[in-house]
Amino acid sequence: MKQWYESLFENYAQKYDKECFVQGTLGECDFIEQELGHAKNLRILDVGCGTGRHAIELAKRGYKITGIDLSESQLIRAKEKAKQANVEVDFRQIDARKLPFTNEFDLVIMLCEGGFSLMETDEMNFEILKNATKALKNNGKLIFTTLNGLFPLFHSVKEFYASVAKEGSAVCQDCSFDVMTFRDHNTVVFEDDAGNKKELKCNERYYVPSEITWLLKSLEFKKIDIFGAKLGAFSRQDKLTTEDFEMLIVAEK
Repeated sequence: MKQWYESLFENYAQKYDKECFVQGTLGECDFIEQELGHAKNLRILDVGCGTGRHAIELAKRGYKITGIDLSESQLIRAKEKAKQANVEVDFRQIDARKLPFTNEFDLVIMLCEGGFSLMETDEMNFEILKNATKALKNNGKLIFTTLNGLFPLFHSVKEFYASVAKEGSAVCQDCSFDVMTFRDHNTVVFEDDAGNKKELKCNERYYVPSEITWLLKSLEFKKIDIFGAKLGAFSRQDKLTTEDFEMLIVAEK
């Protein structure tokens, strides 16, 4: 049986590119470049690259990048966009739980819940982190975003989704946050690229900063920094608060 994240991205690439949460690419890539010290010789792996927005933008800026995703439809769109932009990106259909790379990349990025936090068990989510770590060279860097577990303790996830919903985009309904598992269970209603209306039962894992720190320490990262993740404006100046829906993690091996 297909998981919800597989069904969601089956035929949703064009519509996905119009969603509000994917509009911050330029500012996010500015932050990534800063973290790399603008060294164009460094190799980057984009895990859960989707339609390739970060990978293509970074390739335009002169970086060598590999993008992996589980969804064939998202990757077809990514390849089309790379061709239009006249850049080369090594896009591959790979499950993030089974990455084949060892000590190959200077930077791994997993942005906008690129696989991590979408999996149905904590063990699978951890497997993605482990694989991303294994893909890194020594002294490599991991930059990723994940849902901030502090947010639902102080706010209604349902109200948050209602506040950011816009016409034509996916709508989250029936949200219920489980404080024992830190998972939000909801129903996503959306129209795919062919105009078919779909309803999917989804659940996503929220993490608190101390959990992320512990997971990364167990993977032997030497330096772990956690910030608030502002759409299109990632910054080391943004201290994580209970107001942030997502957090941004920068870890060094």
